[in-house]
Amino acid sequence: MTLIQLSEFVKAFEEKFDVTAAAAAVAVPAAGVPGAPAEAAEEKDEFDVILTGAGDKKIQVIKVVRELTSLGLKEAKDLVDGAPKPVLEKVAKDAAEKAAESLKGAGASVEVK
Repeated sequence: MTLIQLSEFVKAFEEKFDVTAAAAAVAVPAAGVPGAPAEAAEEKDEFDVILTGAGDKKIQVIKVVRELTSLGLKEAKDLVDGAPKPVLEKVAKDAAEKAAESLKGAGASVEVK
């Protein structure tokens, strides 16, 4: 396949499935100035809430995990049993802080990254 054919294929794919090619989005930041990654780290807007331990009130922690996620009882129990594991990924700072407070209130140890 030639480069022109590949380009046409990507354009047709983007139009048909209403998506954008990730390679173009990745190439732009790589060509940026060296100071750009430092700025991106300072302006972090997506956080992960990681359950590091269930504590003494495991049942309460499972209930809170179920409230925060759409997991069923078994999946939530497996997540709590398998700590440390992420409960929420790529959420806003406010949501991450509220989730961490809820989990800490139930007796769990939580880390927000």
